Amino acid sequence: MTSPVSSAAPRLSVVIAVKDEEENIAPLIAEIDAALSFEPFELIFVDDGSSDGTLAALRKAAQTRPYLRILVHEKSCGKTAGIDTGAQAALGDLLLLLDGDGQNNPAYLPDMVRAMDEGGPKVGLVHGERQGRKDTRFKRFQSRLANGVRRGMLKDGTRDTGCGLKVVRRELHLRLPVFDGLHRFMAALVVREGYEIRTVKVVDRERWHGVSKYGFWNRLWVGIGDLIGVWWLIRRRKVPKVVERN
Repeated sequence: MTSPVSSAAPRLSVVIAVKDEEENIAPLIAEIDAALSFEPFELIFVDDGSSDGTLAALRKAAQTRPYLRILVHEKSCGKTAGIDTGAQAALGDLLLLLDGDGQNNPAYLPDMVRAMDEGGPKVGLVHGERQGRKDTRFKRFQSRLANGVRRGMLKDGTRDTGCGLKVVRRELHLRLPVFDGLHRFMAALVVREGYEIRTVKVVDRERWHGVSKYGFWNRLWVGIGDLIGVWWLIRRRKVPKVVERN
């Protein structure tokens, strides 16, 4: 296979944090290769302490893909930590984020990159808004309730923060406060930094293999604490506008 990465550093860095996604690795990489054939990119997987054959599957894929980089956490630290590890190591100006379970279709990434480019420097984040979600009725109700409360408190103008498909400027992402669950509040924190957001509608898919790492009870109370914390951060932030430089 010919590497899509040129001799210069790529503009696009795909970052995916995975834990126990052995069966999803190969088909997901194949979809990413097809979706991003229009521009050189690097692909960074962060193995967040998997206990199955995820790392072996990644190493096998890397044998024919010099643009694929693998970072491994000694023990599981969560999705946010995995994304941050990948972002710190990335070479590109734009981070393309998606989950490793197959629910996020990489085919939408070109439209999201295009939305970022067309928006110009004022746009800091493009994120997916899921249509036709495949979750259970209770999980959809839970998500609608949480998104409604979040919008009311944070005023981020975002209907769906749970979609894993995101394109964000790397230098901006590295300025955001890192805490477990950051990915669910990224839109509000990007707005806090003075940037605009764009949305691309995407069709949700069912998880290919394995089981979800998240549930109602293991997110409820932590999510409430995070919401209050982000609300406080937004109220305390003032973004200066420089009107003169010498």
